[in-house]
Amino acid sequence: MLDIHQGQMFNLNPVGSRILELLESGLAEPDIVDTISREFGANREIVENDVREFIGSLKEHKLVGER
Repeated sequence: MLDIHQGQMFNLNPVGSRILELLESGLAEPDIVDTISREFGANREIVENDVREFIGSLKEHKLVGER
């Protein structure tokens, strides 16, 4: 992911890329958690924490806006 405003490049793993894709499609955080948990066969509680942290990091770096 390239942030043209800050001139920074960020690498995303497949899960991060999928989260970003789901955010861009307009899904809410709980729906993203459900989708990631189902698609990657991961524990929902772990995914919930990871998604929250990832979205928080995106917001911190101003890569996504507040809803």
